Amino acid sequence: MNREQHLTFCKKCVNQKMDLKQGVVCNLTLRKADFDNECSEFKVDELMTETHLGDPEEVERKEMLQKLNPEIIEKLRYEQNFQAALIAGLITGVVGAILWAIITVTTEYQIGYMAVAIGFGVGFAIRKFGNGIDPIFGYVGATIALLSCVLGNFLGIVGFVANAEGLGYIETLLALDYSLVPSIMVESFSGMDILFYGFAIFEGYKYSFRKISEEDIDRLNNSI
Repeated sequence: MNREQHLTFCKKCVNQKMDLKQGVVCNLTLRKADFDNECSEFKVDELMTETHLGDPEEVERKEMLQKLNPEIIEKLRYEQNFQAALIAGLITGVVGAILWAIITVTTEYQIGYMAVAIGFGVGFAIRKFGNGIDPIFGYVGATIALLSCVLGNFLGIVGFVANAEGLGYIETLLALDYSLVPSIMVESFSGMDILFYGFAIFEGYKYSFRKISEEDIDRLNNSI
C-alpha cells in the first residue's frame, strides 16, 4: 500500500496524530503507517466519522490548521493573495454566467446544474490563484458564485428578449427597462433554482480554500 492508501485509514483512526515533520503518523509508534492490507491497531474515531458526514474536506482542512505550528500558519498566510483570488473569481464567474446564458437561450431550457459548475469553477479559480486559508476566501467564493448565477439568469432573459424582438444583445441591454427586471426574474424563479443556487454557494465556498499537502508542510517546516 502507498502513502495515500494508508492515509484513507489513518485519517479515520482514533490513534492518528499530526507530526509537524512527518505529517499524519500513528500515535502508538510515532511513525508513518507501514502496514500492508490492514492495521491491527486500527480503531474508527466515531466522533470524526459523525463529523465527516457533513463535509469531509472542510473538516479535514480545519483540523489540519488547528494542529499546525503557528509559524507555519503565518507562512501559509504570507503566501495568500487575496487580490489575485478576487480577480480570478470574478473573471470565472462572469465567463460562467455568459456560458450559462448562451446555453439557456440556445436550448431554450435553463439547466440548473450549470449553477453547480459555476460554483465549482469560481471556487477552484480562487483556490488556484489565492492560496487562501482564511475564511474570507470562502466567503468571497460563495458570494461570487451566487452573483454569477443571478447574472447568468439575467443574461438569459436578455437573450430571450433580444431573440423575440429581433434585436442585438448589446442593443437589448441598452434599451431594456431595468425597472422590470426584478419582477421578471421573480416570475421565472422556481423552487429548483433555490436548490441549485445553494449548491453553487456551497461549491464556491468549499473549493476556495487552499489544499494543504504534506509536501507543503515539509517545505515550510524546512524554511523555519
